[in-house]
Amino acid sequence: MIKRLLLAAVCSTAALAQNFPGAADLDAVINQAIREDKIPGAVVLVGHNGQVVYRKAYGNRSLLPVKEPMTADTIFDIASLTKIVATTSGMMKLVEQGRVRIDDPVTKYLPDFQGGASPITVRDLMTHFSGLRPDLDIDPAWGGKDGSGYETGIRKALADKPAGPPETKFVYSDINFILAGEIVHRLSGLPENEYVKKILFDPLVMKDTTYLPSPALKTRIAPTEMQKDGVILRGVVHDPTARYMGGVAGHAGVFSTADDLGKFCQMILDGGRSLSGDALFSPATIAKFTTAATPPNQPILRGLGWDIQSPYSGVRGTLFPVGSFGHTGFTGTSIWLDPSSKTYVVLLTNSVHPHQRKAITPLRGQVATIAAESVGYHGTRTGLDVLEQNDFKIFQGKRIGLITNQTGVDRLGRRNVDMMRAAGVEVASLFSPEHGLAGVEDRPNLGDAVDTATGIKVWSLYGKTLRPTPEMLRGLDALVFDIQDIGTRFYTYESTMHYAMEEAAKAQLPFYVLDRPDPITGIHVEGPMLNLDKLSFTGSFPLPLRHGMTMGELALLMNDGKVPKADLHVIEMTGWHREDWFDKTGLPWVDTSPNIRNLSEALLYPGIAMLEYSTNFSVGRGTDAPFEQIGADWILGADLARQLNELNIPGVRISPVQFAPSSSNFSGKTVMGVRFAVTNRDVFSSSQLGLAIAATLQTLYPKKIALDVNRNLIGNGEVIRALAAGADVSPAANANLKDFLELRRRFLLYH
Repeated sequence: MIKRLLLAAVCSTAALAQNFPGAADLDAVINQAIREDKIPGAVVLVGHNGQVVYRKAYGNRSLLPVKEPMTADTIFDIASLTKIVATTSGMMKLVEQGRVRIDDPVTKYLPDFQGGASPITVRDLMTHFSGLRPDLDIDPAWGGKDGSGYETGIRKALADKPAGPPETKFVYSDINFILAGEIVHRLSGLPENEYVKKILFDPLVMKDTTYLPSPALKTRIAPTEMQKDGVILRGVVHDPTARYMGGVAGHAGVFSTADDLGKFCQMILDGGRSLSGDALFSPATIAKFTTAATPPNQPILRGLGWDIQSPYSGVRGTLFPVGSFGHTGFTGTSIWLDPSSKTYVVLLTNSVHPHQRKAITPLRGQVATIAAESVGYHGTRTGLDVLEQNDFKIFQGKRIGLITNQTGVDRLGRRNVDMMRAAGVEVASLFSPEHGLAGVEDRPNLGDAVDTATGIKVWSLYGKTLRPTPEMLRGLDALVFDIQDIGTRFYTYESTMHYAMEEAAKAQLPFYVLDRPDPITGIHVEGPMLNLDKLSFTGSFPLPLRHGMTMGELALLMNDGKVPKADLHVIEMTGWHREDWFDKTGLPWVDTSPNIRNLSEALLYPGIAMLEYSTNFSVGRGTDAPFEQIGADWILGADLARQLNELNIPGVRISPVQFAPSSSNFSGKTVMGVRFAVTNRDVFSSSQLGLAIAATLQTLYPKKIALDVNRNLIGNGEVIRALAAGADVSPAANANLKDFLELRRRFLLYH
């Protein structure tokens, strides 16, 4: 009977893997990660509409001292998943019982916290906005068989001095959940491991989920890291602080399997009900904990315990929407849940075995993206993705020159050149724009190079020449352009495409543009227009500041009326709508250049960068927020913020700030300025903000900014003269926009 049940389970797992639409893609990305020694093995579980739709084990769970194949029932140290599975669940139960209020100070429940006087609330702990440090300073002497390590750890957490005030900065902190776990302990009257077993593990029949796993389970447990003494941790928590606290803590210590975590995820998606129909939590409690609970006007979105949108949410992939939620664990574990599609994804690895490796965030994202697509999320497919679907047939038998950089990746984050070569396309040469092939160079005059992954020659189009030369084009059958732009007139990737298309026309080479979205939408068009006498490499075509066009559409516009005219082919996207912001496309965000690291910076860039040629003015280069702040040693931040806020510019708030750039203008010097927070991107105008900044600086600090230095960025002589005279710039900024919109309409591919 037992053998028959085991065989049924194996057959069920095999059938799930075989019938899942993304099975081949999951096999490809996970097996590649194993080959590249990013992980020893993995277990993947996907649930959808109340059913497990995919379950598969890959690779090995142990590499040392002997190899052991991974099995679907392998037990993992789930590390920081403890925070949501155990501690957050315990807190949910206490909130539901009325024993904890989220906005109460921590001192109400832990009177000895910070000597009894601290403004930090329970919410601050659970959203990581407490100001506490990331971790305790641990001492091996804490641990002991008598359990004294736990009390020592709690005492140190209660006394740990915050690094900053609460509710001002997101700092992911284990101390937060050590304290939250202690609240659960004190109010429940039980050690946390016993309490969560009672309220969660037993009711959900999570039979393999526990703190302090029994030695009888050891053979099924995935080992983690080899210690300095050569001992490999197996069945002992990997996290040093949790280990010294005796293996039970609010931030780490739980061991579990994919199937058990699937039961937990399904309970959350079902509004607190178990598979048998028992109500563990109310739907209102689940909603309260899994929706954004962070301070207002913060770009970080965290629930109470759960991650929604933060530097740690790459596990979401590119298709699950903001509003889905999950968490990761340091050992290589993660879960992500999407209520809108009733889907969850569990990825369990022991990537720290037998030694620590780089974070597996890209792999987590790829797995989530494949899972989302398999259950019905499709999102946008770029021109690259479209060609990839039919093995790049239009390039077969041709010698291709590929103009690209780090943004030239498909929906799973794979490089275009690698996918083309895998399909049998001969990529004869590569061409790189400003910032180089990897997109990390922030200097002029880049030389030619070689792509180390393929050995292909990389011609620089941002060095001795800005255009492909006859020598570079010799022997090619076609030029292909695949770069993500940001929808701004003076972003030089547009000029690189423009110049390359002109040279392709002269050489009678077909020119292909693999289209990509305008990340700041295809519906917002804002002046000033670029005058013909201001054309340069930073603006090679008369466009408005924000043009609302894709690169393919721009290529059609730029090619119109040319002599000679390029043999232009635009490979159109599917699933993109003009009103879509980049974060609605489901595509992976790749930093488009060293100082454009997120969508907010891309949106602010058109306005903020209009003055960046001024050497006595900082646009935030060399800080952690380029183009999200400005400053100078002659600016008084409070005055500038007040003046700008009084203009009531829609969709943005401005606050005083001081910062010290590590490079660029004012390197190593602290300056005052202002920071911008976009509050409503649909009504926000980059141009209005940029021109308001220029006008206000002229009023408050006359002649500090040399407007003419920025003439090619502002792009319009009438606007510059109006700013210099203190006159209304609106007429000049909006001049000729109507004519451009009429012209633009002829070349739009997406409606």
